[in-house]
Amino acid sequence: MPLFIDADACPVREESLRVALRHRVAVRIVSNGGIRPVDHPLVQNVYVDQGADEADKWIAAQSGPGDVVVTADIPLAARCIDTGAQVIKPDGMVLTPANIGQVLAMRDLAADLRAADPFRQGSGKSFTPRDRSRFTQTLERLLGTQR
Repeated sequence: MPLFIDADACPVREESLRVALRHRVAVRIVSNGGIRPVDHPLVQNVYVDQGADEADKWIAAQSGPGDVVVTADIPLAARCIDTGAQVIKPDGMVLTPANIGQVLAMRDLAADLRAADPFRQGSGKSFTPRDRSRFTQTLERLLGTQR
């Protein structure tokens, strides 16, 4: 039951490692490179080919029931949920079969709004210390129940 971290642009990589190692959970840090490797027996640094969605493809192919995936990528989250994995976003939101459809729809709506208004940038919501804390608490709970 590893923890997969979609590491490119992940704001909670350190928190994920700290919680996983405290629970003695194997970690797969997946990226296109440029991430400082972690030297720990429970951590595997996975470097995939450069290119759009290569890390996502690897994580979706490797994750399964009982695994936990950390990602902000909603399409990747949907694919991992389909494999039976649990998914947590960096803000601490757990994505499930019950809520992934709505989250995908909101993502698509936001993309359409940005496309219609070239001056609209980002989601308007910044990553806060409260998000980081909520993430850590939620990951503690998820990994604590996996033991």
